Amino acid sequence: MRKVETNKAPAAIGPYSQGIIVNNMFYSSGQIPLTPEGELVGSTVEEQAHQVFRNVQGVVEAAGASLETIVKTTLFIKNMDDFGTINEIYAQYFSEHKPARSCVEVARLPKDVLLEMEVIALVK
Repeated sequence: MRKVETNKAPAAIGPYSQGIIVNNMFYSSGQIPLTPEGELVGSTVEEQAHQVFRNVQGVVEAAGASLETIVKTTLFIKNMDDFGTINEIYAQYFSEHKPARSCVEVARLPKDVLLEMEVIALVK
């Protein structure tokens, strides 16, 4: 196993890593809408979703993967009423390539953010 660390996404805020590579697969920790400096971005789901994607992109690239090699995403959202908006933003990042996905509504997320995403990606 190899730990992935990058300054293109926020540092882990607990006893975990940004992600782990096992063989040729990358497993990310959940990414929330913090800047790489640790500041919370925006109050709308749109602003927060774009920051989450920037963070995901940062950690997958640090692992030697890309958005195009993500095989599975899991979205945790605070309000299922935001599903349509999140889907529109998601489609901007995954237009041709469509990874498998789960999306669940949760009662609360770290720092009371509106969404969190974790991914599994194939390392090139």
